[in-house]
Amino acid sequence: MNLLDYLVPFALALGLLILVHELGHYLVARWCGVKVLRFSIGFGKPLLVRRAGRDGTEWALAAFPLGGYVKMLDEREGPVAPAELHRSFNRQSVYRRFAIVAAGPIANFLLAIALYWGLFVAGTDELRPRLALSDTPAIAQAAGVRDGDLVVSVDEEAVRSWQDLRWLLLQHALDNRELVLKVRTLEEVEAYRRLDLRGIAIDEGDADLIARIGLKPWRPHIPAVIGKIAEDGAAARAGLQSGDKVIAIDGLEVEAWSDLVLAVRQAPGRSLPFEIERDGAVLTLQVTPDEASENGERIGRIGVGVAEPAPGGVSMFSEVRYGVVEGLVKAVRQTWETSVLSLKMIGRMFTGEVSWKNLSGPVTIADYAGQTAQLGLSHYLKFVALISISLGVLNLLPIPVLDGGHLLYYTVEIIKGGPIPERIMEIGQQIGLVLLVMLMAFAFYNDINRLISG
Repeated sequence: MNLLDYLVPFALALGLLILVHELGHYLVARWCGVKVLRFSIGFGKPLLVRRAGRDGTEWALAAFPLGGYVKMLDEREGPVAPAELHRSFNRQSVYRRFAIVAAGPIANFLLAIALYWGLFVAGTDELRPRLALSDTPAIAQAAGVRDGDLVVSVDEEAVRSWQDLRWLLLQHALDNRELVLKVRTLEEVEAYRRLDLRGIAIDEGDADLIARIGLKPWRPHIPAVIGKIAEDGAAARAGLQSGDKVIAIDGLEVEAWSDLVLAVRQAPGRSLPFEIERDGAVLTLQVTPDEASENGERIGRIGVGVAEPAPGGVSMFSEVRYGVVEGLVKAVRQTWETSVLSLKMIGRMFTGEVSWKNLSGPVTIADYAGQTAQLGLSHYLKFVALISISLGVLNLLPIPVLDGGHLLYYTVEIIKGGPIPERIMEIGQQIGLVLLVMLMAFAFYNDINRLISG
């Protein structure tokens, strides 16, 4: 992947999220009768400006793209004609101001719900929640987990994919509690495994949570038979064909598909002799894996997929699909639970229970955007939904400068029956700006540290 493979998906996701957020503010402001002077994607000097609408609103694209704003008519920011005083933001009731400010984060949550809903109803191919013991299986072994166990439910909550399982394990690990897995063994026998997650810390600096529990996805023995071939990939250029069985690579025997993947990943840009079996004959072809980047590491790829498993075999994947109503309920629940989990993580960062290494900045987000885009549209849309939720949660934090800070002021105004003094609000804005800059600096530090450490 080159730089554009990261920047383009990142720019599309960021642009969509900012547009939706600011549209939330804009639409509710117009509904409340407030005059909007400018709708800007980005901060700083406008690069493109166009006036449109009855009020001559400026629609702008600015130089610094990490954000946006809706500028409304306001007496605190300049003189307002007497005929338009009723349309200024500061003249609106506290409830209308509250609604206008809250509309931005709410729009991000609604976008996430819409994306999840579409994906759940359309259906996606998901890794099945079938377990295998990892290299450090102490916790899983103590629970009685066996290779091939298919998780049916976690504490009686249905599990349909590996992603569902990861999500539930993360939630329970944060709560430091035991849970019960209902599983179906390879022999089609139902059983229960009691998993003790007490004392497991959620720390980005350590190994993956699933691995620390002692689990990994179960993989059946998959022969190294070539399936689908990308037209512009290294395999196609070398003459590999669907149905070819790879016997050896670079003189080393290939017994399973995982051996092929490992050999290719370790040789970006280096010519490898592939010994293959085709129609009963043994051939040798020279294949040079294309260079790619994954989490800062150079790897090789040849553009092939594994052949479909033989009928009757145990599949690693299954299609997960929901009905229209069921999908909407799940989408709302997924958005809610992700928001709550995000708040829990933020709170435990401040208490020291969760590492600040979990805080990510634009570089890491761009990396994930590129990776998910390469995996396919459904993965990319899930990523966009997750970032939309994160943006909504971040903006609701009670930090002056952010939407949540303004909502805090309005809540106090409602309780005390009058506005907060301007001087207190100015001090709050200054403190909020310092906090925001510190958070951004720490996120950038984590990004750079990840790049250096790989």
